[in-house]
Amino acid sequence: MEQKTFQLNDVVEMKKPHPCGVNRWKVIRLGMDIRIKCEGCGHSVMIPRRDFTKKMKKVLESDQD
Repeated sequence: MEQKTFQLNDVVEMKKPHPCGVNRWKVIRLGMDIRIKCEGCGHSVMIPRRDFTKKMKKVLESDQD
């Protein structure tokens, strides 16, 4: 299985959209838990890293400068 790579401030797409209808999330905290923020309504959610890697579909925008 391919290892999914993501970094702080990346915009990712999850498998299921947020109830507000947007499927773009920004990674705002990394650690054992990942905090992501909805790009549509601004709601933030904290998810265990293991669950996040299962539910993440792909990285849309990477913050590599």
